[in-house]
Amino acid sequence: MGETIFVGGGGEGYGLPQNLLLKYGNRHGLIAGATGTGKTVTLQVLAEGFSAEGVPVFMADVKGDLSGLGASGSASHKLHEAFSKRAATIGLDLHYRAFPVTFWDMFGQQGHPIRATVAEMGPLLLSRLLELTEPQEGVLNVAFRLADEEELPLLDLKDLQALLAFVAEHDSEISARYGLVSSTSIGAIQRRLLVLENQGATQMFGEPALDLADLMQVDESGAGRINILAADKLMNSPRLYATFLLWLLSELFENLPEVGDPDKPKLVFFFDEAHLLFTDAPKALVSKVEQVARLIRSKGVGVYFITQNPADVPEMILGQLGNRVQHALRAFTAKDQKDLRLASETYRPNPRFATDDAIRDVGTGEAVTSFLEAKGIPGIVERTLIRPPSSQLGPIDPALRAQLMAGSRLGAKYTTTIDRDSAYERLRARAEKAAHEVARTEAEETRRVEEDREFRKARRYDGGTAEGADAPKKRTSSSRSDSIGEAFAKSFARQLGSRTGQAVVRGVLGSIFGKR
Repeated sequence: MGETIFVGGGGEGYGLPQNLLLKYGNRHGLIAGATGTGKTVTLQVLAEGFSAEGVPVFMADVKGDLSGLGASGSASHKLHEAFSKRAATIGLDLHYRAFPVTFWDMFGQQGHPIRATVAEMGPLLLSRLLELTEPQEGVLNVAFRLADEEELPLLDLKDLQALLAFVAEHDSEISARYGLVSSTSIGAIQRRLLVLENQGATQMFGEPALDLADLMQVDESGAGRINILAADKLMNSPRLYATFLLWLLSELFENLPEVGDPDKPKLVFFFDEAHLLFTDAPKALVSKVEQVARLIRSKGVGVYFITQNPADVPEMILGQLGNRVQHALRAFTAKDQKDLRLASETYRPNPRFATDDAIRDVGTGEAVTSFLEAKGIPGIVERTLIRPPSSQLGPIDPALRAQLMAGSRLGAKYTTTIDRDSAYERLRARAEKAAHEVARTEAEETRRVEEDREFRKARRYDGGTAEGADAPKKRTSSSRSDSIGEAFAKSFARQLGSRTGQAVVRGVLGSIFGKR
């Protein structure tokens, strides 16, 4: 074990060897550059370096080629000769090896299912995911508050759908208690949930939810496990992808203990296609990301954003990214030239070259780099040849992926979905109880009417009166303060007393609480 990760080096015209100090691995970082300039290889090299030093890694595989981390590189690979030449140039003794990987997939096809509960996701991220307006987000917040007070656990989408139907049925009572809840807003949220279902998000919500400890494992040799989320299909829904990764980052921030300033990170989180996180994001969400980025390093977590242009990352967050690998940026338009200039200004200058020229001119597999040095001071920018990876470049064979998944101890834990008692079941039980009470009330009313009829009939025969203790007694009612849930059941009972009410309840029970 060492104290650094070797990222790349120099040859003629290049600078000193570039190393990422493990002690500052949790100070976050940036990998940027235009498409095809080598960002994926740099990501692979950094993941290998952290894993070799016993640091677990989480990354999203947006193009489907990072699975190669689970297989050893080979001398028969078409790039072996180029890799060997570069290794000799930068002074690297290249050895091929595989790394311990765990595959995850929200759809459960290319990895273990990875889920969150609706309650864990929370109204802020769900509003972002559903693209809700401010009034609609307010209604969603009311629904979450109501779920807490009425002890209605929100685990999967059907729980949330049932809760929204409940809110719609009792909007007047709920509005009086929490503020205006409009049926228009509820309808809009329900329609957005249908869109989310069509995108496959049903499988994203539920139990067993992800246990963060399962992302922070090492193998028998002490190497950190590299958690790879299959995101090639997930990228068809960019907002779903970005929101899910932000949820995961938030969970790490909220649940991991403070560790101060560790000798190496507890986990490194690579956020690929980071621009998706900030595109059209509301200020509240950007503020949350900024807060997480600023404070999560004290939990021992390093966050590395991967994107095409540093300008994709808000300035307040960009200023917190101390370890940087900048691949080539193209400058064809005036905006490109401005972005290039701004990118170069964020580096500590090197008197040997102009940073903006270097960023524009570096070739594929080369980069302009700057890593934190002793006392956390940014290093002088250098032109660097990125080292070749030790693992396989490109995706592994599906048979090997299946073999690695079968050998994982996590398969049994996450493969089978658990559907425990939650909001859907509890609201359905309330509705059924209300129906039974109405049926009992109707039977009692029928019996009372029959008794009254018999009493009147007997009175005509004997000429007596119906007064006194022998007369059927009128029912009395008591008044008390009802909860929203009790009001719900009583409302159902009153509605069931008429044909119209029976039709309403049949509609609710059939569409919301019918067979799944």
